[in-house]
Amino acid sequence: MATYEPQGVSVRDVAPAKFIKAYADHLKNTGRFELPPWVDLVKTGTQKELAPYDPDWYYVRAAAVARKVYLRPGRGVGGLTKAFGSVERRGTRTNHHARASGGLIRHILQQLETMSVVEKTETGGRKVTREGQQDLDRIAGAVSRGDE
Repeated sequence: MATYEPQGVSVRDVAPAKFIKAYADHLKNTGRFELPPWVDLVKTGTQKELAPYDPDWYYVRAAAVARKVYLRPGRGVGGLTKAFGSVERRGTRTNHHARASGGLIRHILQQLETMSVVEKTETGGRKVTREGQQDLDRIAGAVSRGDE
């Protein structure tokens, strides 16, 4: 009896953390994804006290943005700022949700557009291109096989 071998693996089929790590490594190693000069100075949101500690945080955020756009096409900068936002601690007052930095997410989307991973839709927002989907699914397949 033959074992079942899955034909196609998509981004939905793999664990998010493993996929994001693998795609961030791919973005870093290809050399097509350029880091902005202000990457070591910027915070990810106004509610954050410090910038991220990880030196590769920009690649990780770009991979997470690409995954979110893949899972839900038509998502724009505003929806992504909500998704990547976090809690704002306001001292003795109650905590509230605060949005992430829109300029940072916009710059990442523009970089992904130049790599032709995402493209703008007619109704606003972004969607993954055919080339981008093949690229993301190929990396998801590598993650599911275990050869990250």
